[in-house]
Amino acid sequence: MAQSYLIFDFGTNEDSVKQARLRLDGWRQAFHLTKKLEYNIERKAGEKPKDPENIRFVVRLVFSDHEKLSHQRWLDRIPIEPPFKDVEAKIARQGESDFASAAELFDSLDTAARVNDGSGRTR
Repeated sequence: MAQSYLIFDFGTNEDSVKQARLRLDGWRQAFHLTKKLEYNIERKAGEKPKDPENIRFVVRLVFSDHEKLSHQRWLDRIPIEPPFKDVEAKIARQGESDFASAAELFDSLDTAARVNDGSGRTR
């Protein structure tokens, strides 16, 4: 399985996060990527109670070995599309040193924050 993580730092921009969610949900539906593209959102409050939350968007791409070209196309496409192109991005590919920490981050985020299709299964 070809697996990669894309981590986008949206800072405190809630509008961009909403646009990102809508964009990914649209792609998931239009291109039948339900099990191949998942995302979680990490929200960290500022040091002071009144500081806005810092938001990171963590996207996981999982494609079978015979879909390597599709996997690479999505890795290339997502960071250049709005609203992702306007924020700092980090890509962690399988086999790279930062892959394990990206996988751990994704798995540590609350599973309730993952997109759920209403069937009780996480997409």
